[in-house]
Amino acid sequence: MQRIITPEPLTKARFAPYGDVIETEGSDFFMINNGSTQRFHRLSEVMLGKPDDRAIISIFRAQKLTYPLPIKMLERHPLGSQAFIPLKQKPFLILVAEPGDQPDPETIRAFITNGHQGINYHTGVWHHPVLSCEAEDDFLIVDREGDGNNCDEHYFSDDSDMVLESGIPS
Repeated sequence: MQRIITPEPLTKARFAPYGDVIETEGSDFFMINNGSTQRFHRLSEVMLGKPDDRAIISIFRAQKLTYPLPIKMLERHPLGSQAFIPLKQKPFLILVAEPGDQPDPETIRAFITNGHQGINYHTGVWHHPVLSCEAEDDFLIVDREGDGNNCDEHYFSDDSDMVLESGIPS
């Protein structure tokens, strides 16, 4: 039987088991630069697994996928966190499963951002690669660089019948 995964609106509380929501809405700030700038401080923390690891910044340019999307694989980063911040302020989708040796399909959840939210996956959280809702979308990525394999991939069996709805009204 097909399992249809429907995205729910992203909130800090819903996403807490998987990582942090990076947003200014509802976040504390303090004034800097002679009172001309609000600093929303420490919205998330970059997690690095080893002393010689470095936090790096990249840009991913993602293409829109076709929805409903068959879920064939998930990945995780066992040595550090990974943050996605949308540069075009457009909604994007997030698909996650609880940490473990391999993803448990029963724990898979989907979220949709409001376009002003980014996320930071905690170390070891299973997730789908970036899921754009736009023809082309750019994301600022903050993640780990260093020795060791920091990307495990898990492919579901061919008889897996999970699909992700887009969550975007047509």
